[in-house]
Amino acid sequence: MTIRVKICGITSYEDAEFVCASGVDAIGLVFYEKSPRNVTVQQALDICKAVPPFVTVVGLFVNMYPNELSAILQRVPLDLLQFHGAESPDYCSAFSRPYIKAVPMKGLGDFAAYADQYTDAKGFLVDSHASNSVGGSGKTFNWEKIPKDYPKPIILAGGLNPENIAAAIKMTNIYGVDVSSGVEALPGKKDQSKIKAFMQVIKN
Repeated sequence: MTIRVKICGITSYEDAEFVCASGVDAIGLVFYEKSPRNVTVQQALDICKAVPPFVTVVGLFVNMYPNELSAILQRVPLDLLQFHGAESPDYCSAFSRPYIKAVPMKGLGDFAAYADQYTDAKGFLVDSHASNSVGGSGKTFNWEKIPKDYPKPIILAGGLNPENIAAAIKMTNIYGVDVSSGVEALPGKKDQSKIKAFMQVIKN
């Protein structure tokens, strides 16, 4: 099975150009002011110019006011929304865009009970954070907790890097992976050698 790859936290045209050329399926733009990878609308517009056809542009949001998110959508050509906070199913469905919902795996009891609330989600991103945080910690979690038979695509995030991605794929039945800090030189700046190594493992 082909593993889809999203590299998140892109902050420059140059990084977007290299990441897309490396063969990713999607890039992620973070619209969350507390993140070191946060981008402005103008940065996002510049980055989108580097994205070729068939590469999905994903916008990551955390509990943003609906009017603020709508204003971003009017200007930035996002293909998919990724909600990483405590957004309700109704909130996630309100923007007439396909979306995925991040699932806080730390302390989560029943994955299906959580995910089933989001009936029109395209898929779910499983991350190592708890329900009262927003992820992005760069830490892994127990991959054995990932359900292997959930009917919608599951994307693995949290602490992935070129050294552990092969083991993660072998242990799980995931649709795709989402990596950020594991392929960075520093927060918000990607490392080309790490990206090459990561993508090579995926291809193998």
